[in-house]
Amino acid sequence: MSGIIQATQKRLVLIGGRSHPELADHVAKELGVELVSTQAYDFANGEIFVRFEESVRGCDAFVLQSHTEPINKWIMEQLLMVDALKRASAKRITVVMPFYGYARQDKKHRGREPISARLMADLFRTAGADRLMAIDLHTAQIQGFFDGPVDHLFALPLLVKYVANSVENRDEITVVSPDAGRVRVAERWTDLLGAPLAIIHKRRDPDVPNEATVSEVVGDVEGRICVVIDDMIDTGGTIVKAAEQLFANGAKDVIVAATHAILSDPAVERFNNSRIREVIVTDTLPIPDNRRFAKLTVLPVAPLIARAIQEVFTDGSVTSMFEGDRV
Repeated sequence: MSGIIQATQKRLVLIGGRSHPELADHVAKELGVELVSTQAYDFANGEIFVRFEESVRGCDAFVLQSHTEPINKWIMEQLLMVDALKRASAKRITVVMPFYGYARQDKKHRGREPISARLMADLFRTAGADRLMAIDLHTAQIQGFFDGPVDHLFALPLLVKYVANSVENRDEITVVSPDAGRVRVAERWTDLLGAPLAIIHKRRDPDVPNEATVSEVVGDVEGRICVVIDDMIDTGGTIVKAAEQLFANGAKDVIVAATHAILSDPAVERFNNSRIREVIVTDTLPIPDNRRFAKLTVLPVAPLIARAIQEVFTDGSVTSMFEGDRV
């Protein structure tokens, strides 16, 4: 019948930045879609140019970019992609950042400091993002920085399942929080593994002002297989010191599990020289060959991201993905 306008079919498009092409390819494969053909390059002065080589009008767009080195470059590229989508009339734009850059700067510790994590959210909102998606934010409060929906995904079920299947005697496991800030996450590990909790308590030596902190272990770890959990590993200093403290308190073995493997120097050297048995991470960030080592195990997050994208696209429930987790 003439004059009747048929509704266009809802269309999902996935766009990958240049920082972690392997992850973008794996997510696309999980979703059964092709990445949008994108032209992206750097000018001689470092400016970035991006252009999509196919129409994105009216689509539900997901822009995937890992905030890895050089971090400011890849954040800027993702911002430009969001702006390009907005100007090309995409219907909805979801920024997928497996690792949220500047997440550690989520509050002011002293005067005259920025709250960089909030600025990140403001930048993406201004660029045209309708929604954010990230895995294991450094602190949950970052969700409140963005004026719109934030899908906070968790790698915990993936990591817990691996640990549960790789440790012969689960009854010997003790979950260890490397500081007070990770206790709530550590408690979720204890619930899933049915294991006790220990905490590395850091305090300053009252007799030595302005000196580095000293640590003590709160909880019984003697003869135990200690699983030290954290959201990210940067230089590895905190984790390796925690492991040394655990061994000094009689730990039988130490395993490390963290979501984001930044692995800045001298992390690899520190882990190679430590007594830590295994370091388990995910591939939210690319890990080049020179930062891989024999003790490192890398778990894929593409299925997790793809499922979350599918839930958002179909107006399903991302929260339901993490309800009733079991190992």
